[in-house]
Amino acid sequence: MDLKGLGYSISTISVILLGIVAWPKPDEPQWKALVLVTGMLVSVIGMGVRFISHRREKAAIAYAQREAERADGKASR
Repeated sequence: MDLKGLGYSISTISVILLGIVAWPKPDEPQWKALVLVTGMLVSVIGMGVRFISHRREKAAIAYAQREAERADGKASR
């Protein structure tokens, strides 16, 4: 299991729950809802970007390890 992915998922749920609690009441200005939704989306998108970056980093490390193993195999011949 990828703990970073789990952490980002938990953070996304947290953003949604906090957004629900912070939702403006009917007598409050509508712009507050727009700002709240925008902030929530930006936060979730940011977590998604960090997760994608994490996955790419893991893939690059795995690739480098495979290449190093391949080079070691050629050197020992």
